[in-house]
Amino acid sequence: MASGEAPRQRPHVVLVHPEIAWNTGNAGRTCLAAGAQLHLVRPLGFSLDEREVRRSGLDYWPRVRPVVWRDWASFEAAMPGLGEPFLFSAEAARELWDVTFPPEPVLVFGRESGGLPDELRSRFPDRLVCIPMADTKMRSLNLSTAVAIALYEVLRQHRGSSP
Repeated sequence: MASGEAPRQRPHVVLVHPEIAWNTGNAGRTCLAAGAQLHLVRPLGFSLDEREVRRSGLDYWPRVRPVVWRDWASFEAAMPGLGEPFLFSAEAARELWDVTFPPEPVLVFGRESGGLPDELRSRFPDRLVCIPMADTKMRSLNLSTAVAIALYEVLRQHRGSSP
């Protein structure tokens, strides 16, 4: 970056307590392709050194360079400097298609088995967003699929705009 040049705006994807290595690897690969920064909030249900993370991220994983946070409180303290948060939950009333995302959103996703912790959903009710599903009996989408859908909707909304 040249001196005096503004930093490039980009989306941020946050996985809170992810449990499955290959979902994290796949989300990381998607972030790299989309120009987003991946953040992982501990505890993680796996080691980042596990072969499954590297396999899902393919040979791109070393370039993903996720930012790993010790806990939600640490991440939350830094969040205002990253952008505007949007927390994804199947129980949210506001659908993805009804959100106008800023160029630098913070897209927050919960763990595979239970989504976002109840405490976060109750603290940020106005920031909750869902991905619409035709089958109302489905609990949720796969985590890495949800990341891709949300992230590429952000890119779609901002296509053609310069950073």
